Amino acid sequence: MESSLLKQVGAVLALSTVLMISGVRAWTGEIHGRVVCDVCGDSSIGPEDHVLEGAEVAVLCITTSGEVLNYQAFTNSKGIYTVAETMPESDRWDACLARPISSFHEHCTHLGDSSSGVKFTYSRPSGYFHTVRPFVYQPTNVPTYCL
Repeated sequence: MESSLLKQVGAVLALSTVLMISGVRAWTGEIHGRVVCDVCGDSSIGPEDHVLEGAEVAVLCITTSGEVLNYQAFTNSKGIYTVAETMPESDRWDACLARPISSFHEHCTHLGDSSSGVKFTYSRPSGYFHTVRPFVYQPTNVPTYCL
């Protein structure tokens, strides 16, 4: 995964350089969030809960020029996913929808009721990020220590 991240960072830097050389003002945005397993299914994050590595999240953004961009991200070992983009200021993100796609954790695959997706307006200036509230999965069978 680290080499993939390095490739993404390299691509962002290359695009930034091209945009700056061509005289177009560049804009960079970032969206990140976390995916968690709510072990007891109690809709609160506690010491028994844990992050989900490898969970898939989709982020759909509409730019100010009307273009629709679809991103796919997977969580890292800390349960965090990140989507980043550098583009001309005139094409920056306007509104986005982040939604969980799947959890590959064998014991925590049921999507919590309040985790269907999050719509938001992206009004951050270049170089800033937007944090999405955590997406929560629950186990099919709640452990007996939770009851």
